[in-house]
Amino acid sequence: MRAERLTVGLVQINSRHDKLANLEKIERFVREAAGRGAEVVALPEYATYQGPKEALYEVAENIPGPTTEFYARLAKELGIYLLAGSLLERIESSQQFYNTSTLYDPSGTLIGAYRKIHLFDADVDVSSVYNESEYIRPGTEIVVSPVAGRIAGMSICYDLRFPELYRALTDRGAEIFFVPASFTMFTGKDHWELLLRARAVENQCFVVAPAQIGRYEPNGWAYGRSSIVDPWGNVVAKASDTEGVTLGTLDFRILDWVRQHLPALNHRRLR
Repeated sequence: MRAERLTVGLVQINSRHDKLANLEKIERFVREAAGRGAEVVALPEYATYQGPKEALYEVAENIPGPTTEFYARLAKELGIYLLAGSLLERIESSQQFYNTSTLYDPSGTLIGAYRKIHLFDADVDVSSVYNESEYIRPGTEIVVSPVAGRIAGMSICYDLRFPELYRALTDRGAEIFFVPASFTMFTGKDHWELLLRARAVENQCFVVAPAQIGRYEPNGWAYGRSSIVDPWGNVVAKASDTEGVTLGTLDFRILDWVRQHLPALNHRRLR
């Protein structure tokens, strides 16, 4: 059965180098979101660990593994769809990892696993140089998954700058884009909302974007402002500048109206 409306809980956190403490915080906020009526709860990128590179192998896991099993149990207990942000996935016989986002349905079944395709190698902040490809291997698969009878396309953070990915997700039936992120403060203040709204408008989709916020070791600083954007480009929910849960509603009557009255997706000439 296709949902006409979905209540989404965005979990905005400041994940640090203590994985156990991060998981305890995640559980607390997921339970809060579900208790407030969220049918879908979404966590940010690198939800389980943000910290020094020296500890990456220690905190990385296989899928399935202890953390994904924890997420599955939590989704089943609470009867929710859970977008578990992303975690470091081990790669056999490699010192690199995948940055992998996982999605669970209310039975606790893993229904989507997306490995980040576009890696953030940039020198945009005088205090930080980002070289994600040093320790992350890019994924290759475009992933869509069913959520309450709707189709959700999966992506992660820096993917947001590559519109061709979201058009490919739309071509696969996506009505929702998940964008768990740890967007930098430097770029976030100018580009985060702009890009979220652009991806929503050009594809006539909802965008669900839970984000990290605050400083983390050794010298990172995440922008926050977790948001939900509707297919007209309106920001229908936005987190304040603190950790916590923000609720918003996806009303698919809006999506249907936009696609019917401004059928830009049917007017495409270049394919």
